[in-house]
Amino acid sequence: MTLRLMSVHAHPDDESSKGAATLARYAAEGVEVLVVTCTGGERGDVLNAAVDRPEVRDDLAGVRRQEMAAAAEILGVRQRFLGFVDSGLPADGDPLPEGCFALAPLDEAAGALVSVIREFRPHVVITYDESGGYPHPDHIRTHVVTVEAFDAAGDPRRYPEAGRAWQPLKLYYQAALSRRWFQALHEAMLDRGVPSLIGPVLDEWPDDAPELEVTTRVHCPEHFATRDRAALAHATQMGPDSPFFAHPREIEREVWPTEDYHLARSEVPTTVPEDDLFAGVPESVRSRPS
Repeated sequence: MTLRLMSVHAHPDDESSKGAATLARYAAEGVEVLVVTCTGGERGDVLNAAVDRPEVRDDLAGVRRQEMAAAAEILGVRQRFLGFVDSGLPADGDPLPEGCFALAPLDEAAGALVSVIREFRPHVVITYDESGGYPHPDHIRTHVVTVEAFDAAGDPRRYPEAGRAWQPLKLYYQAALSRRWFQALHEAMLDRGVPSLIGPVLDEWPDDAPELEVTTRVHCPEHFATRDRAALAHATQMGPDSPFFAHPREIEREVWPTEDYHLARSEVPTTVPEDDLFAGVPESVRSRPS
């Protein structure tokens, strides 16, 4: 049986800034990888001045779909939109827009994801933790929907209209872009006499921000270049001068050559720390005909 990995994200470009080298590594090793994107990013902004043109803003949803297709090809993965509408990032006190993903009934949103899980039959699912990684309503809703779908997909009594039951074996939360990661890169750059732009990020880091426990570190430095090319494919969201590219990659490969995860659920015995998202998946599953 070919191992299968599903990574669930809120918007196009999230998959390329959070865990993309992991996806590229497993895809290169023959794992079937599917990125599920809950919304189309319709209410996002054009963050790269080099492509901020009227025709791009007039068809942002279409442009972002094209960017997503290009990024998926670079990573060597499949991709599917779940079909919900971007919630945007309302100012404090402003209501969420009617019909957006964050307001979609849980049964509707989770049912759509259960259908994809039962069709693709992943052994491992990745998404965000309870905080969403940052407090965007779509990221937080992605967490809620994915956990509901993970727990329901294996139960034939739940969402019976969504196809034949399939229970994924492991659920992980992204532990990307942590304070520890920023701190390590900042100190390494200063130690080498390389100017760092990370200091202000650390200065503004909330004292009460949670730090997710890392249980699993996936070694993937040889795929950082692929990750970066996928990120640049989302040209409306980042260009070469984006903060995402502000640290030298050779320093990152030296001081933090992994992408990190928190094991939230496991249907198979495993021992942490892990270095493989498929740790504990039994040989009987790996060798079973698809």
